[in-house]
Amino acid sequence: MTSHAGMVALVTGASSGIGEETALLLHDAGYTVYAVARRTERMVGLAARGIRTFAMDLTDDATITAGIERVLAEAGRIDLLVNNAGYGSFGSVEDVPLGEARRQFEVNVFGLARLIQLVTPGMRERRRGRIVNISSIGGKIYEPLGGWYHATKFAVEGLSDCLRIELKGFGIGVVIVEPGPILTEWNAIARESMLASSKGTPYEGQARSVARTLTAADDPRTGTRPDAVAQVILRAATVRRPRARYAAGKGAAAILTARRVLPDWAFDLVIGRIFLR
Repeated sequence: MTSHAGMVALVTGASSGIGEETALLLHDAGYTVYAVARRTERMVGLAARGIRTFAMDLTDDATITAGIERVLAEAGRIDLLVNNAGYGSFGSVEDVPLGEARRQFEVNVFGLARLIQLVTPGMRERRRGRIVNISSIGGKIYEPLGGWYHATKFAVEGLSDCLRIELKGFGIGVVIVEPGPILTEWNAIARESMLASSKGTPYEGQARSVARTLTAADDPRTGTRPDAVAQVILRAATVRRPRARYAAGKGAAAILTARRVLPDWAFDLVIGRIFLR
């Protein structure tokens, strides 16, 4: 593997899963890696490997700003930003409180965007840098009771596509990674929020059905390990001429192809049969 010694990477959502594995791979590739998350106690293993860890809450602009200032003060630059932090809160659009919907946008979209605002000036001045935004196949497809989550990922896709054109002339690459079903705690969080918000509502039956489908995604035969997605992120971060987007994980490319070629009414039928059995 080509060494990237002297280059500085910031990875968000690094306390577990894809973010943790990505931080480790970038460290092994030679980057000076800063790994951030709300739960610093879960990054002890990363710190033991020489990765620099500290707390950052993407719903708190003060911690975002202070975090970027810290990296720049210590390392002098940020060459790579991996916007991995995010979560899925499911439930019907009717029942999910708007406060929870806003929080999901704060983490999945606005926190991501604020980091981009803060790292872009230095990259632009050096005319070099790369931003890797972790979206999802959920930025292209849809699921019942996933409206707010999918809205955030559709937003990440659109924001990233605009950025790619805006920043290309300054030597900054913007790449989207779209994972499919991944074997992480994300799935359990999405199921639990959906069942809780749907209890006693007209959507309770739908929630139980969708939960069964999401539970099946925890099967190692259908889900993908986080380290496999991290390998895709590493490629997106380091290849000289990256593609605009990379699908990651078992079945992700096939699902995205189906969405592209099927008319809406046909894809609606497919989604209904998968999730509302």
